[in-house]
Amino acid sequence: QVQLVESGGGLVQSGGSLRLSCTASRSITYFYTMGWYRQALGKQRESVAVSTSGGTTNYLDSVKGRFTISRDNARNTVYLQMNSLKPEDTAVYYCTTQYMGKNYWGQGTQVTVSS
Repeated sequence: QVQLVESGGGLVQSGGSLRLSCTASRSITYFYTMGWYRQALGKQRESVAVSTSGGTTNYLDSVKGRFTISRDNARNTVYLQMNSLKPEDTAVYYCTTQYMGKNYWGQGTQVTVSS
């Protein structure tokens, strides 16, 4: 079992920055992937950023150059640094990982970007 707890969401003006954190209940060192998804109101959940244990990262095209995913294995935490935020980034952001063949999700954190 893995529990994921997100924090760091909030209300920010367009052009501002936020850093989301996701802390796992066990060591993430050998978690092959950890990622962030988001779901805006009335839309499907979409992958925003993924980090592998080998150091590879992948991003949604619309956030490339603005968002950065990083992992701190010592703190069992993955971060999502979000810069130059836009109103269209408004969504609930979820942390996710896979462990022992099962997908785990955090409870989500709301990010609201005002224009």
